[in-house]
Amino acid sequence: MRKQTIMAVLLLAASAPAAWAQSGTNSPYSQFGLGTLADQTSGFNRGMNGVGLAFREHNQVNYINPASYSAIDSLSFIWDVGTSLQLTHFEEGGVKKNARNGNLEYVVAGLRLAKGFGLSFGLIPMTNVGYSYSNTDYVGSSSGTTTHTLTNSGSGGFHQVYVGLGWSPWFHRRFSLGANFSYVWGNYTRSVAETYSDSYINSVSRVYTADVQSWRLDLGAQYVIPLGKKNDVTLAFTYTPGHSLGGDPQMISTSTNSTEGTSTADTLGTGLKLNMPDMYGFGLTWNQGTRWHVGIDYSLQKWGKLEQPAYIGERQYVMTSGLYMDRKKINIGGEYVPNTMSRRFLNRVHYRLGASYATPYYKMNTTSGLIDGPKEYSVSGGFGIPLSNAYSNRSFLNISAQWVRSTTSLIKENTFRINLGLTFDERWFMKFKVE
Repeated sequence: MRKQTIMAVLLLAASAPAAWAQSGTNSPYSQFGLGTLADQTSGFNRGMNGVGLAFREHNQVNYINPASYSAIDSLSFIWDVGTSLQLTHFEEGGVKKNARNGNLEYVVAGLRLAKGFGLSFGLIPMTNVGYSYSNTDYVGSSSGTTTHTLTNSGSGGFHQVYVGLGWSPWFHRRFSLGANFSYVWGNYTRSVAETYSDSYINSVSRVYTADVQSWRLDLGAQYVIPLGKKNDVTLAFTYTPGHSLGGDPQMISTSTNSTEGTSTADTLGTGLKLNMPDMYGFGLTWNQGTRWHVGIDYSLQKWGKLEQPAYIGERQYVMTSGLYMDRKKINIGGEYVPNTMSRRFLNRVHYRLGASYATPYYKMNTTSGLIDGPKEYSVSGGFGIPLSNAYSNRSFLNISAQWVRSTTSLIKENTFRINLGLTFDERWFMKFKVE
């Protein structure tokens, strides 16, 4: 068992470079704030569009609420790897574009340490930055001869490596507490370049950078209320305290004289920092034995009181308020399993559906002033396919499809995403008797 644990940790470390090698997004909206917030859910949650705060699964790693680790089966070591493939359609002013990308989403593991104690560890994304686009117009009027091109690009993101514990006390097994302790790291580079076809007009570029090495703490609780022999309701609460991520954000402003071939660069920003907000989550799940699981989650992220580094003109890059807003999200979803012990394959499949709505956490600075970022509407459906015999549904292939629509008065995004999660559930701790 010790050798297998060591191998699991080594596999996680080997998977990490692939996980952060790609940004996982093509959205121009990832140029705002800390980037696009990652969907921090595993394969079985995604078929229900992220619902899971109050789910207590014995054969899945539900890391969005660490209190759930106390429900992990005593004989299991669970290893879960997830990927996604997506196609995004962008539309603005009659112009339409498509973009494709794929990403290794997460690598997590879980096991029971002792009665009432569960452990999980893994690698998950936190934010993504990835975009590239440009606009060209004429200086003065549409009949002018000098063109002005504005090019925007960015890449990077932040990631987490976590270790979590879940505990269900002996004096009250219906109640569970848990905590995830994470190391957060990553960086981003964003650039804005203005160039002119007339060499007598200076070209100007601004490059924004930050490099984060910090921590994160996620706390969770669950309480099970029996409603008869086969029915129960689980209540859940999660809390993530806000704190400074640091990151030393800076802006390098460069002016280039094409005629003389000279450049002047200034570095702006001293003592600035990136921040994370207080985050709250509330969940409720109704369970009917192993057949029905239906849940609803509500989350609140208190971004509105935070400041953000911003370029305000006149060569000033300073901490600025009013660019963030509180983010609210509601998810509803569930799964149905006809009969987990049936010999018929289709009766042992987990059928999942879900939907969600989320408000933005940032405001966008446009030529007409500050406007709210895009609201998100999404729906999903999926299957949990057992990869074992009729009586040992231990490992699963979780497949789901998700449609996400982001809407503002500017660019409209429609994303179709395929999520694949492979859960290996191995019996590591069974004791054998020889007669």
